[in-house]
Amino acid sequence: MKKQYQSLKEFYPFYLSQHQNKTSRMLHFIGTSLFIFIFFGSFIFHEVTILLFSPILAYGFAWIGHFFFEKNKPATFQYPLYSLASDFILYFEILSGKESFDSKQNKL
Repeated sequence: MKKQYQSLKEFYPFYLSQHQNKTSRMLHFIGTSLFIFIFFGSFIFHEVTILLFSPILAYGFAWIGHFFFEKNKPATFQYPLYSLASDFILYFEILSGKESFDSKQNKL
């Protein structure tokens, strides 16, 4: 029986365990970066309709990481909100240096 997560704090360690591959983390980072650029760019350039394509880009990169490199099922299917929040947490932890693309080099 699969564990049912009740909070983001409880879910995030599981999320990290599903994102151990360096290439997968890079693809997630690229996808999240594209989402952020499209999000802000759509407002700066008054083209809100391009926001419709941002999930396709972001999740496209992430799912390639899961299916071809992690070889696991994205947590998005079962925990969409926790997974989305965790994507941004990992993104900003990589930017801050708390996490790295290579999960084996992460600081404790």
